[in-house]
Amino acid sequence: MTDNHQTLALLLFSAFIAVTLGITTWVSRKRRGSAEEFYAGGRLFSPMENGFAIAGDYMSAASFLGISGLIALFGYDGLLYSVGFLVAWLVVLFLVAELVRNCGRFTLADVVAARMRERPVRIAAGTSSVTVSVLYLVAQMVGAGSLVALLLGQTGEAARAWAVIGVGALMVIYVSLGGMRATTWIQIVKAVLLLGGTLALTVLVLVRFHGDFDRLLLTAAERSGHGAAFLAPGLKYGGDWTARFDFMSLGLALVLGTAGLPHILSRFYTVPTARAARRSVVWSIGLIGGFYLMTIVLGFGAAAIVGPDAVRRSNAAGNTAVPLLALDLGGGAGSTGGTVLFAIVAAVAFATILAVVAGITLASSASVAHDLYASLRRKNTEPRSEVAVARIAAVGVGVVAIGLGLLARDLNVAFLVGLAFAVAASANLPVLLFSLFWRGFTTRGAVWAVYGGLIPALVLVLLSPVVSGSPQSLFPELDFQVFPLQNPGLVSIPLGFLAGWLGTVTSAEVADEAKHAETEVRSLTGAGAV
Repeated sequence: MTDNHQTLALLLFSAFIAVTLGITTWVSRKRRGSAEEFYAGGRLFSPMENGFAIAGDYMSAASFLGISGLIALFGYDGLLYSVGFLVAWLVVLFLVAELVRNCGRFTLADVVAARMRERPVRIAAGTSSVTVSVLYLVAQMVGAGSLVALLLGQTGEAARAWAVIGVGALMVIYVSLGGMRATTWIQIVKAVLLLGGTLALTVLVLVRFHGDFDRLLLTAAERSGHGAAFLAPGLKYGGDWTARFDFMSLGLALVLGTAGLPHILSRFYTVPTARAARRSVVWSIGLIGGFYLMTIVLGFGAAAIVGPDAVRRSNAAGNTAVPLLALDLGGGAGSTGGTVLFAIVAAVAFATILAVVAGITLASSASVAHDLYASLRRKNTEPRSEVAVARIAAVGVGVVAIGLGLLARDLNVAFLVGLAFAVAASANLPVLLFSLFWRGFTTRGAVWAVYGGLIPALVLVLLSPVVSGSPQSLFPELDFQVFPLQNPGLVSIPLGFLAGWLGTVTSAEVADEAKHAETEVRSLTGAGAV
């Protein structure tokens, strides 16, 4: 990229970082230091504000960079991510949002522990939440590395490494100083920027083709080198039965995983009532739905205007398709319009990454402090000491995410998020649904449901082509691949539900009917909710 690209984009990066650090500093001066303030922002946000924040949390680098890249490279099959991410919100709206807001206080473990023995349940749920959060963080780190490498015109490892380290340092600052309130306002600012930037690019793509969407699709198919197959199922997932099962596995993970994501569940506690939580989801569905429709236009636009070959040359996984599209739409390399549009899109993408990693880091540090630390030191734990542990945990989570982000730098960010969704759907969703809807559910069932989904999901990923056995693997020179699917959801999600059922029916413990009745009334009416 030219010096103009670099200078302008870096100025925009710096402006966003300055604004968000200003928000964080302002909030940190006003905070009271309580657990409710740090974890839930004092529960003072309106449904519209929280809806924008949820959308900001959800529209990650995987959505903006990864999905558009996959559509540009694989056409129809890349649409699965857009559809899966959007449909997942119906599960959240109808099954989870209001009930979780009524039953819990800060984390997923609060919901389960309401009617179980606390310590084993909190340790299991906390471990699972941290694992899912770290996997999700890795995807954002990979996106940051790809973006900054493109911006600086460098493919060397040093540029990516410093980008990942920089994002990690910023997210720790946001969380440690500002807590949930600062993170929420950063999400809102980012959501507005991302939706505005995506809308502008979508309009420019449609103007280029005079509003003729058919012409856009046909041009994309012609430039893809695959012809009509580019617009039909099967280019990525239909080659053989293994690919088809991978397709089903990914779809299941995307649709069910959202309801188990810790950083999404924690957002329902930032509003004052369950009704506000549901209205937040309605707001977020509208915003997210519009955004994913636009990613379809951007993906096919990148295929038609930039071309899949150029996208692959820039980044083999397709993560830089949208910035390259912006460069072309603005007038091409060296033009003033191209420079400005590329810089704006790069800055928006960078803002997206920073905001999302802040939300995920906050959720994972809350799980460490509120669930793991408070379980082990329950009698001696004061709210202020718990918050201090959360701040320290944010640093630890950041270090782990940076290390894994450097390791997974060549994988598509949307694909990496698919793995996080699979683990969330396998470990968190079964225990959440059983706790809310099964009268006879026991503590052993809850612990088995978490570990029975978490451990198989992680083991299957380790034994899959993602880690070894192919040129695109994390360790291409090794081959200990046993499991043929890239996404474990098709196997690990049923195992999570099965383990929860098996643990319950083999348990000598008798479920507490009174606690279940209390939880049921509280979840449905909000009586006694915090």
